Amino acid sequence: MTATQNRTFQLSNILNSTSTDNTTLQIALTILRVGVGLLMIHNGFSKLADVQKFADNVVSFIGLPFPVFFTYCAAYTEIVGSILLLLGLFTRLNALGLLFTMGIAILFHLKKDGLQVASLETASLYGLFYLFFLLKGGGKFSLDALLAKWLTKNNEYPNF
Repeated sequence: MTATQNRTFQLSNILNSTSTDNTTLQIALTILRVGVGLLMIHNGFSKLADVQKFADNVVSFIGLPFPVFFTYCAAYTEIVGSILLLLGLFTRLNALGLLFTMGIAILFHLKKDGLQVASLETASLYGLFYLFFLLKGGGKFSLDALLAKWLTKNNEYPNF
């Protein structure tokens, strides 16, 4: 196996889903992925609607430096990452970014409200969904699956 084939094989493995081949479960996984992606997008746009307010009330409250910068990072991770997640493109990478963002949200809610379930619930549920997609991938009906299939098909060179 050449170095190029090895890199292609590794990328293909990252893109491939580790989920079952059961079509019913794959359809459910797709509905879940698209739904979670669609539901998260508005959170990014709401941060962009008043960047300074979010920076002052959330990012500064947590104690992170450069609150405006991190507000933009969170907003664009939630917008771009959610769109790519619902498409199933680079699912694991986007799930990692979104999981990190939800980790910061959970930290904020813990610091602000303590262990009150209501404030932690949404961020925790999103975090669990993103952890699932980080571990399992985008599924059979994702752009990742198509890309992985294309990569393995186009890089089957004979070994001489």
